[in-house]
Amino acid sequence: MLRFAHPNLIWLFWLVLAVLALVIYAYKRRKIERAQFAGNMLLPKIAPDLSNGKILFKGILLTLTVFFLIWTIIDPQIGTRLEEVKREGVDIMVAVDVSVSMMAEDVAPNRLSKAKHELSGFIDRLKGDRIGLVAFAGAAFVQCPLTLDYSAAKMYADILDTSLIPVQGTALAEAIKLAEKSFSGESKAQKVLVIMTDGEDHEAQVEEAVEAAKQKGIVIYTVGMGSPAGSPIPGKTGYLQDRMGSVVLSKLNEGLLTEIALSSGGGYFRATTGENELEKIYNKIFGMDKTELAAKQFTAYEDRFQYFAAIALILLLIEMMVSEKKGAWQRFLKID
Repeated sequence: MLRFAHPNLIWLFWLVLAVLALVIYAYKRRKIERAQFAGNMLLPKIAPDLSNGKILFKGILLTLTVFFLIWTIIDPQIGTRLEEVKREGVDIMVAVDVSVSMMAEDVAPNRLSKAKHELSGFIDRLKGDRIGLVAFAGAAFVQCPLTLDYSAAKMYADILDTSLIPVQGTALAEAIKLAEKSFSGESKAQKVLVIMTDGEDHEAQVEEAVEAAKQKGIVIYTVGMGSPAGSPIPGKTGYLQDRMGSVVLSKLNEGLLTEIALSSGGGYFRATTGENELEKIYNKIFGMDKTELAAKQFTAYEDRFQYFAAIALILLLIEMMVSEKKGAWQRFLKID
C-alpha cells in the first residue's frame, strides 16, 4: 500500500507543469531570438555545432529533476516494518479541585486558572510517565484515565471548570479513593497522586482514604491553592454571601493538606503567583525509580524518499554534463 508522509504537499506537482511550460517557452523564445539575430540561412554558419535537440533535452531533464525532487519531498512510504517501543516512567494521577471556592483570586488570576496553568506546564515536562486526571468538588470523577498521550491530557486539563460538577464541596476522600482505583493493579510503576485544592469544606474519612492509598504504595503530594487568610469568592453579581448576608471567605486549609502529604511520604507546597510548585514536585518524581510502562510492537511504513532523491541527483548530473553542441553522430546524420 502506498502512502505519503506529507500528503499536504502533493499540490507541488503543479510545479512540474509550470517548469515544463517554462522550458518550452524558453526553448521557443531562444530559437526566435537566434533567427532574428542571424536568420535561418546565416545561423548554421555562425553556430554550426549548436543543437536545438540537446537544448530541449536538457530542459526535459531539468523538468524530470523537479518531478523526482517533489516525490522526495512528499516522501512515499511503501511496505511495513515492526518496531518495538519501550518507555519507562511513573504513574501519576492529578486530582484538581473544581469547586466554586477555586474561583477565589488570592492566587492570580484565580485558584483554578493557576492550577490549570501549572498542570499544563507539568505535563510538558513529562517523559515516559503516564498521567491521568481526576476532577472533584462535592463529588469526583475521572477526567482522563492514565495515558501516555500528553496532548489528550492537556486537552482534558484545559476544559476543567467549576461547572463540571454541580455538587459543591471539597470531597477529598472521594477524590483520593477514585485516584487509587484509577491506578492499574498490574503496573509495577511507582504511583504518585498530586492533589491541587484549597482543602476547604472537606468530608470525613480523609485519613482512611490516605491510609488505603499508602497501603497501595501511592505517594501523595498536595498543592495548596489560596491563602490561610482567605479570599472572597466572585459570583455573577459581586461576591458570594452566606444566609446572613456576609461575604464568604474561602480559606486555605494548610494543616489538612500538610498532614495528607506527610503521612503518605510525599510533600506539601503552597501555590504562589510567581512560582511553579508542580515543577518542584516533578523534580522529586524524576528522582524515583523508573519502571517500563509499555513494550509493544507496531507497524510503521518504510520511507522510500531516498530512491527518488537519488534519481533526481542523477538526472541533474546528466543535465549538467550534456553539452548544447552537436555530437559527432548528429553532424554525420545532419540532425538538428
